[in-house]
Amino acid sequence: MKAVQPGYESAFGSLRQFIRPRKRDAERCELCSAEVASDHLHLIVPGSRKLLCTCNACSILFSGMGTKYKRVPRRVLALADFHLSDGQWESLMVPISMAFFFRSTPDARVVAFYPSPAGATESLLTLETWKDIEDANPILHQMESDVEALLVNRVGHARGFTAPEYYVLPIDECYKLVGLIRANWHGLSGGTEVWQQIGGFFDGLKRRATVIKEGADA
Repeated sequence: MKAVQPGYESAFGSLRQFIRPRKRDAERCELCSAEVASDHLHLIVPGSRKLLCTCNACSILFSGMGTKYKRVPRRVLALADFHLSDGQWESLMVPISMAFFFRSTPDARVVAFYPSPAGATESLLTLETWKDIEDANPILHQMESDVEALLVNRVGHARGFTAPEYYVLPIDECYKLVGLIRANWHGLSGGTEVWQQIGGFFDGLKRRATVIKEGADA
């Protein structure tokens, strides 16, 4: 069993909310009802941010110009030389040390969410610092609106025992992380199980990710 690093159990201690049960992911295409694999593709409706499980054919047929759906990509990029100072992070006013950011076409701005026991919670902030962060990290200009996000994990960094982690990844992976936290959170600090699940999630990202260093093209 994987050991839980010190400090992780108290990282979300301020989020004292009840867990609501999460339904299991559908195993059929939500557009044609065909069976799909566990690692199936997704479409998203940008206006409602609703994810749809789809087969390969429907993900192509129903995405693109003239439809209300956008296809969620698969690439995962680990940003090895990401520039984000502690001061910049604090200016974003995210209440915990983990969040994801993406450009919302309907909102015409970058939005920020953080995972909590109640689900994905929007951080109500102006993101005035975002332009400086984006200018310091040109890879962010390449994120596809609505379907790709910057995931920031500074939980270990905030407690002085791991380096921060930064990924550009599909938006459905962000909601997968939210679901893991929501389904496994117990008590006020989360409990051991939820931190094992979070650790496994980030281990999986590391295995899949293409490492991008400063100045490299995605």
